Amino acid sequence: MALADSVPGVSGGTVAFILGFYDEFINSISLLIKGKKDERKKAFFFLLRVGIGWAVGMGLAVFVLTAVFEKHIYLISSLFIGFILAAIPLIIMEEKKCLKGKYYNLIFTVIGIAAVVGITLLKANLATGEGEFKLTVGSALYLFVCGALAVCAMVLPGISGSTLLLIFGIYMTVIGAVKAVLTFDLKAVPICIAFGLGVIAGAVGIVGLLKKALSKFRSQTIYLVMGLMIGSFYAIIRGPESLDTPKPSMDIHTFSIVFFIIGVAVIAGLQLLKSVMEKKAKKNAPAK
Repeated sequence: MALADSVPGVSGGTVAFILGFYDEFINSISLLIKGKKDERKKAFFFLLRVGIGWAVGMGLAVFVLTAVFEKHIYLISSLFIGFILAAIPLIIMEEKKCLKGKYYNLIFTVIGIAAVVGITLLKANLATGEGEFKLTVGSALYLFVCGALAVCAMVLPGISGSTLLLIFGIYMTVIGAVKAVLTFDLKAVPICIAFGLGVIAGAVGIVGLLKKALSKFRSQTIYLVMGLMIGSFYAIIRGPESLDTPKPSMDIHTFSIVFFIIGVAVIAGLQLLKSVMEKKAKKNAPAK
């Protein structure tokens, strides 16, 4: 999820949905805040495992993969297109009960596509204003608001949090601050705190809404999520334009069929592994 969040045009929420733990992820965050003692304990350990993986992924992104993305963005983008294209039919099969016969909700798919394309076009037409960042009361409040909005994008499949940070003009500021803190440069701590508090506030707000939407309006929400994922194809194609050193949008010549096939194969392999683990869990479950 962290590696996806660090790539312009890709959402960590998309990865969670592809790998089949999106509902548990959303519910765990909600239960950690409002659940009973046992529910909070279970949610905490689940989120701890995800959080450790996310921290490792973000560390790799900050120190190593940022350079890789710059040099090989077309290969990485082709890989993620393979991920998403392979995942959409899997989602349809898993959610066929709530999708079947409710094709009028396809309007939510159109809304999802429009939302991602609109955000991507907004980025293409705005100057990011990246540069030296001076922390004041006003800029700290701005970081807080940006953090809240960015985490909403990171949680929602299809919308890229990194793209929103680029639109807001603080992508390099946040990445640079995280890297500085990880190298024990404490001058960047206030920036991370202001942004982090926004992330926490945004997560609490958006997760509650998503949980209600998935329980009460699941068909509409799944159709919307698929729209967000379909729209992310356009965001990924335009993603190279959002790099620190902009590159042309991906086209047929820069698209890598090899990495696309690898992406499809990875999702197919993960789905197979998931099926095997589910069968094993059912087999080992105590009889009622």
